[in-house]
Amino acid sequence: MQDAPPSPERLEELCRAKGLAITVQRRALLEELCRRADHPSADDLFDSVRPKVPGLSRTTVYRVLDTLVDVGVLRKVAHSGGTARFDPRLERHHHLVCERCGGLSDLPDSSVPKLPLQGIVAPGFRIVDYSIQFNGTCAACGGGARRIPIPKERNKSWPRTSRTPRRTRT
Repeated sequence: MQDAPPSPERLEELCRAKGLAITVQRRALLEELCRRADHPSADDLFDSVRPKVPGLSRTTVYRVLDTLVDVGVLRKVAHSGGTARFDPRLERHHHLVCERCGGLSDLPDSSVPKLPLQGIVAPGFRIVDYSIQFNGTCAACGGGARRIPIPKERNKSWPRTSRTPRRTRT
């Protein structure tokens, strides 16, 4: 059974326990993170929070998110070819990544058997946790249908997504 996302109040408690003051910017970002289930990027959060926090800069959003990750209040989730995303769920859980649109969502923990950390041998490395990422195609992009390979280099006939900027000639 998958745990519910934490409340902004719970994340604020974690911040205080780590010695962080709850600034207007931190509170707004924590509230937005808890409201969303799409694992937003820093830019997504900036676009959502900026109207609510006058004078908020993109640099501040990046700095606040990095601080929250550094002290263990948020997790940074990254996948190959994608922008770093942020997740307020700190307990072990796994993710589904759509290879078409770059969407990132949580996978119910009951879907994956537990892997005992003490049974893993990794010489010269101390494992403290793990998460598994499953790649595929989401329902909005045709999940359940046959897999459509995406070439590494897109050409003009392939649809563009927000994560594949159009190249310009210089």
